[in-house]
Amino acid sequence: MASLKEKTVKGVMWSGIDRFSTQGIQFLFSILIARLLLPSDYGVVAMLNIFISVSLAFIDSGFGTALVRKQDRTDTDFSTVFYFNIVVGLFFYALLWFASPYIAAFYKIPLLEDVTKVFALTFVFSSLSGIQSAKLSIALDFKTRAKISIITVVFTGVVGLWMAYSGFGVWALVAQQLCSSLLRSILLWVFVRWIPLWTFSWKSFREMFSFGSKLLASGLLDTIYGNLSALIVGRVFSSHILGLYSRAGSFVQFPSSNLTGILQSVTFPVLSSIQNETERLSHAYKHFLRLSAFIIFPLMVGMAAVADPMVRLILTDKWEGTIYLLQILCFSSMWYPIHAINLSLLQVKGRSDFFLKVEIIKKIQGVIILCVTVPLGIVAMCYGGIVGSLLALVYNTYYTKRLIGYGYVAQMKDLLHILVHSLVMGVLVWLTVQAFGSLWWQLVVGILTGAVYYLGGAKLMRFEEFDELVTLVRKKGK
Repeated sequence: MASLKEKTVKGVMWSGIDRFSTQGIQFLFSILIARLLLPSDYGVVAMLNIFISVSLAFIDSGFGTALVRKQDRTDTDFSTVFYFNIVVGLFFYALLWFASPYIAAFYKIPLLEDVTKVFALTFVFSSLSGIQSAKLSIALDFKTRAKISIITVVFTGVVGLWMAYSGFGVWALVAQQLCSSLLRSILLWVFVRWIPLWTFSWKSFREMFSFGSKLLASGLLDTIYGNLSALIVGRVFSSHILGLYSRAGSFVQFPSSNLTGILQSVTFPVLSSIQNETERLSHAYKHFLRLSAFIIFPLMVGMAAVADPMVRLILTDKWEGTIYLLQILCFSSMWYPIHAINLSLLQVKGRSDFFLKVEIIKKIQGVIILCVTVPLGIVAMCYGGIVGSLLALVYNTYYTKRLIGYGYVAQMKDLLHILVHSLVMGVLVWLTVQAFGSLWWQLVVGILTGAVYYLGGAKLMRFEEFDELVTLVRKKGK
């Protein structure tokens, strides 16, 4: 029987392969496609993000998390959630179909009506495979998840690239997303052998909804707020500006959101398995927090330092407006994994009420920041994101302290040495970049300088996180 640590290491490894290999492939395809399309094409699709994301949140309704957390789950529970997901998926497809003319009128872009009607099909496809995805999480089977993701991203990347090259414009992006949703659902059914029962239990539904409804509410708040800035940028500014902003966000999401996704997919089931062992739970929680910061802080600071040559080389000068936005977003997104681990603890402890409260507070704060910064322009909005992210740490860690006695001050104390080391590395990399004229030399030498300084300094200063990371790598190598 594998130990908890072995399961965790294996889960992190395969989840990492899933996230970074698939997202790496997807990122590569997105770069190739972005060189063929215009920022305004990406802006058109980004205008739909808030409608798509809210609908997908309703399709899950927190039931997937409720199934993972529930210890005595049955086939009746799975079947109940399965049928619920399908009904909700069809409902939101119909809703977006009828709302498409109004969405197009809101943004003053007629093309959006047809784009919305086609894009909304992703709801139907996604609703069919939620249970299979939950079963993989419960079994900590991230290897199978990685296989499915890699197959999906390669196929859909080829489809999107071919359509972009053939001159389909924004429809290349739509087709890519639609094929991704459909193929992923098919593969989940192929790899996860499960047949639903012909039953729907209201008792099971009420039990899981009592937990999942609070996660749904907090998830909706998070989703709406996360896409609110794109909604405002698309309406107040233009599809071109929104395209630049969304492209900056995609650069940032590759390391930040992917690491956050890895941590959430692994830490939640692992911590859930020891939810009643306070000492082990606290130890594992602190371990996840420090190790995630050790990885994500230098990645985000380093990206900000080499943003100029990176964007110009990868996307060409037509995406120049992305550079400064990207640099600002790096410093707000570097805290996302820390937020995710704090919130995971609330779910593990079954305190979805705390989860909802803290999300409401953060979103009210976020709306206030947006109202203040929007009149000042897109750059001010990005700086507001940094302020919001730092303040959110205070709220997230308040309940963490109540549950396991590990609050804001203690967490910041544990992470301070990593933060300072990363910022010094960032300054060194930026100075290195300024010393070269060639974009290629700026990027390559800047990255190498940052890696050597950060890892070498961590070893010389005997960072525990460095030693543990090396130990994990050696074990997996053997």
